[in-house]
Amino acid sequence: QVQVAESGGGLVQAGGSLRLSCEVSGRTFNRDDMGWYRQAPGKKREFVAAMSWSGSIINYHGNVKGRFTISRDNAKNTVYLQMNNLTPEDTAIYFCVVDTPPTPNSTYIPRDELWGQGTTVTVSS
Repeated sequence: QVQVAESGGGLVQAGGSLRLSCEVSGRTFNRDDMGWYRQAPGKKREFVAAMSWSGSIINYHGNVKGRFTISRDNAKNTVYLQMNNLTPEDTAIYFCVVDTPPTPNSTYIPRDELWGQGTTVTVSS
């Protein structure tokens, strides 16, 4: 059974930083592409970032490129999302998702069991 556990969310002022972590168990993590999605209040879920299992392919949504950095530590079965220069528009629930393709414009959505419960990020102005 896959377990996906995010942590690191919280309240931060605009311009601040947060680092989200996601630990995965029940999978061969070092063979899984990993990604982050987010859902803001009243809005649709959107892709944020993804990284291939090897770390060699990375893709970001245009709104976060240059501010967010995805990374992974396969020895710890953990993927990270470093978020810098946060704005109120980044306020959302952030989900860690296994098997997220790091290819631009991918329409593949991983099945529900590969999603974490989410961690809330709130950015105040």
